[in-house]
Amino acid sequence: MQQAEDFRQETRVLAAAIRGLSEDEFDRATLFKGWTIDHVIGHLHLFNVAALKSLESDAAFHEFFAPLGKAMMSGTPILDLQFPWLAGLSGRALADAWEDTSERLADAYARTDPKKRLKWAGPEMSALSSVTARQMETWAHGQEVFDLLGLERQEADRIRNIAHLGVNTFGWTFRNRGLEVPDPAPHVTLTAPSGAVWEWGMAQEDNRVTGSAVGFCQTVAQTRNVADTDIVTTGDTATAWMEIAQCFAGPPIDPPAPGARFRAE
Repeated sequence: MQQAEDFRQETRVLAAAIRGLSEDEFDRATLFKGWTIDHVIGHLHLFNVAALKSLESDAAFHEFFAPLGKAMMSGTPILDLQFPWLAGLSGRALADAWEDTSERLADAYARTDPKKRLKWAGPEMSALSSVTARQMETWAHGQEVFDLLGLERQEADRIRNIAHLGVNTFGWTFRNRGLEVPDPAPHVTLTAPSGAVWEWGMAQEDNRVTGSAVGFCQTVAQTRNVADTDIVTTGDTATAWMEIAQCFAGPPIDPPAPGARFRAE
């Protein structure tokens, strides 16, 4: 799968950004819930290992994730789950472990049939959906790290995978909140980092979302409020969607308030 290489490259871009950090810098807090860089990398590492287990076998995934899933369902915060599992692993050692596991995970995805069904924390999914989700989470959580470090990430057209996920979760965004799904879905036109133009859905002058692919992905992954992006909406449905868009699993989560997430000077 090309998506396996896209995930690999997404990981390498984030890994390069944190490679020169001191041990103390891993404890700096981001604008995402006050999570530190260490928290972010630990979170990505935990779920990359879970993804490796899902590719290994249903039984391997269940053995690894069942205790974590049970605790999550009981309301245990995710950080309180990953701290015991990491058993003190932190800083540069954690970053190295995450990077190594990410490379092995990319290799495993590349050997897998994209249609293979995989167990996961929620409903099972295809290997193609799984690797796209891992790329999305790496990109989204990477954003708070780049923001904290005052770095502008060099984006590439592999972000199309995340944009496609965002478009595909239009209906789920509304259903997840107990809302009726509007029909039809908006026409989406995005400009890729390369300058290419990507489109989804039927053309509708009165129901559309336009802007950059980066701005759209920031909105659906909730790394920015739509008001802080270049996304332009036309029509009530498009506007309502971008105000609550959520391309990741879990209960409904509101996007950050306008101006709450930004790159440090």
